[in-house]
Amino acid sequence: MEFDMDMFRLDGKIALVTGAVYGIGFEIAKSLAAAGATIVFNNLDQESVDKGIKNYQAEGITAHGYVCDVANEEAVVEMVKQIEAEVGIIDILVNNAGIIKRIPMLEMSAQDFRQVVDVDLNAPFIVSKAVLPSMIKKGHGKIINICSMMSELGRETVAGYAAAKGGLKMLTKNICSEFGEANIQCNGIGPGYIATPQTAPLRERQADGSRHPFDQFIVSKTPAARWGETEDLAGPAVFLASQASDFVNGHILYVDGGILAYIGKQPE
Repeated sequence: MEFDMDMFRLDGKIALVTGAVYGIGFEIAKSLAAAGATIVFNNLDQESVDKGIKNYQAEGITAHGYVCDVANEEAVVEMVKQIEAEVGIIDILVNNAGIIKRIPMLEMSAQDFRQVVDVDLNAPFIVSKAVLPSMIKKGHGKIINICSMMSELGRETVAGYAAAKGGLKMLTKNICSEFGEANIQCNGIGPGYIATPQTAPLRERQADGSRHPFDQFIVSKTPAARWGETEDLAGPAVFLASQASDFVNGHILYVDGGILAYIGKQPE
């Protein structure tokens, strides 16, 4: 088969991006829409879903929003049935919904740990399980799990998040192993430190013009010497959702400016 740029097109495909009201999920959904996909998303309540629909409309995108807790298996099964009836069979699933609780491990309750694991690991299992039967029947499918550098690295205060994201990396590999023969590709994207409104205070210049200490730390650890932008995730997402990646399976694509490849600068 000769190379054709149309391999990156997603025309006629239906993409479910969980929790994609704003931030990384919203940016990924926008990129999939730009490549031709129909966007479906969910969130926990009607108010946030309505906000998401307005956010997409402002970008010229007609998105389909559903109220659903992705950690609730019965609710997810019902949502997928509804999507299949109202929009169509899901071709692309992006497991984006997630939470983080920054609590020192000795102060973290088992309940808080379980909640993080429930949303960041159990939910991708639940949603993947719900969409896989129709993907198998259709003869193709793409699942993209939003992993993290914490799938590879530890850091203080994120025991639950790192445990869940490490588990999500291995769930990605296992879905590849179990369903690759059905022409289903399951890969992950591991964002580095991305500039979002939530991280803006950490990037503001100090009164003396110097960088915020955390900003300085991240830039010094990143060979690209900058924070990532949400747009940096667009190309990788479209690639992993498209025909261009049909022989890429069980892979975690780290979009981190090189942090994971770098030991860091020697102190002066």
